[in-house]
Amino acid sequence: MVSALIPLIGLMICGAVIALETKDLLSGIISLGIIGFALTIVFLILQAPDLAIVQIIIETLTLIILIAAVLKTTIKDSIESLKARKVILWVAGLVCVAAFIFASLKAFADISAFGSPVLRMAEYYLSNGVTGTGAVNLVAAIILDFRAYDTLGEATVLFTSVAGVVAVLRKKGRT
Repeated sequence: MVSALIPLIGLMICGAVIALETKDLLSGIISLGIIGFALTIVFLILQAPDLAIVQIIIETLTLIILIAAVLKTTIKDSIESLKARKVILWVAGLVCVAAFIFASLKAFADISAFGSPVLRMAEYYLSNGVTGTGAVNLVAAIILDFRAYDTLGEATVLFTSVAGVVAVLRKKGRT
C-alpha cells in the first residue's frame, strides 16, 4: 500500500510547487486540481471511499468555480506571446496528465478487485454495533462511534471547501 502512495505524494508535491511558482493563475488552479484528484486516489487506497466521493465532488465544483472566475476576470495577451506560451503549456499539461495517469495506474494496482471483501471490519460493526456502543440504532453506532474520524474528515473537507469558495467569491475586502 505504501508503494502506491509514494508516486501520488510525489505528484502532489510537484503540483504544489508548480502552483506556488507559476505566474499564470489558471495553471496554478489546475495544479491545485491535480493535488485534489491525487488526494482522492489516496483516499481510495486507504479504503475511505466516502471521503473520496466527497473530495472528488468538492474538488470538481471548486475547480469549475475557480476556472470560471479566472476566465471572466483575466485580460488576454497579444497573439504573438500566446503562441510560444501555448506550446509550453500544452507540453507541461501533457507531462502532468502522463504523471497523473502513471501514478493512478500504480495506485489502482494495489486496490482490491471488485467484489472482494475490502471491508473486513463490516462483520464486526454489524454484530457488535448497537450492543457495544449503546447507540439507538446501527447507523448511529457506525457513524458516531466506529467511523467518527471519517465523519470528522468529511466535515472538514466540506467546511474547508465552503470557506475557500466564500473567500474567493467575496466582494468586501478586495483591493
